[in-house]
Amino acid sequence: MTLPDGARAVVVTASNRASAGVYEDRSGRALAAGLRELGFEVEGPHVRPDDVEALAAVLREAVASGADVVLTTGGTGLTPTDVTPEATRLVLEREAPGIAEAIRRYGQPAVPTAVLSRGLAGTAGRTLVVNLPGSTGGVRDGLAVLGPLLPHVVSQLRGGDH
Repeated sequence: MTLPDGARAVVVTASNRASAGVYEDRSGRALAAGLRELGFEVEGPHVRPDDVEALAAVLREAVASGADVVLTTGGTGLTPTDVTPEATRLVLEREAPGIAEAIRRYGQPAVPTAVLSRGLAGTAGRTLVVNLPGSTGGVRDGLAVLGPLLPHVVSQLRGGDH
């Protein structure tokens, strides 16, 4: 199955340091590039601090813009500032836990700490929202899992049949 025409993705990076300019947002750029390779028109990365309200606001804007897919990178770990799942939970209408579990499982053989990611996946309206880890490796793993799924998911969320 191929990606439907005009498929749009929005990339959001959650990082206090990247949003403050302390370092460059490599994972967001890698995620945007990977989505373009899959055939998406990509907006972002939108870099935001690790703040529930700031992240929820940019996620809501992305969903309201009609994006087919919104992928985040960063803020999924166990530190006190990692709040991307909490922000995402405020936006999701339906969770799709199998997607998040598959991403963690895919990364685990090479990176045992992949299971510590608290990333969520689900839908808001006709948009798929998925949280990925804040590393280029985590982004690569996430895209490896999502790449084969996204044409089917986008088609279904646009009203296509199973």
